[in-house]
Amino acid sequence: MNAIDWINEKYHAKKEFPRFKAGDSVKVHVKIKEGDKERIQIYEGVVIAIHRNGPSSTFTVRKISYGVGVERIFPFSSPSIENVEVSSVGKVRRAKLYYLRKLSGKKARITAIDRRELLRAEARKKVEAQELVKMEADANAEETVVLEDKE
Repeated sequence: MNAIDWINEKYHAKKEFPRFKAGDSVKVHVKIKEGDKERIQIYEGVVIAIHRNGPSSTFTVRKISYGVGVERIFPFSSPSIENVEVSSVGKVRRAKLYYLRKLSGKKARITAIDRRELLRAEARKKVEAQELVKMEADANAEETVVLEDKE
């Protein structure tokens, strides 16, 4: 094990976050230290990019604050991140949403996908996968019966 792997293993503890992608609205609970006190502040915005690079992976969240666009980059392994909540799932066709920087007002909105519809689609996919496995098992059983008859 080289030094980089050792440092990554020791200091970049894996945290469990919900699955999210670019276009999703998230609430990031960040620990803020002010003097001796520590509190949690919620940073809410749209994920515009996810940079995957092993332990140094980051995600960028953009929000509009008093009419000014503010972006913040969060490392996945940061000890200052307490929690990440997915507020809504966005319907986008790109992995990086940098074009939102040029847009303002209603043009900058991202269409949200209904969570119930998303759950229904996932349930349908699971059922279809189970049916496919069952059909493959039946086909394999028929092949073994046919081979036994020939012998």
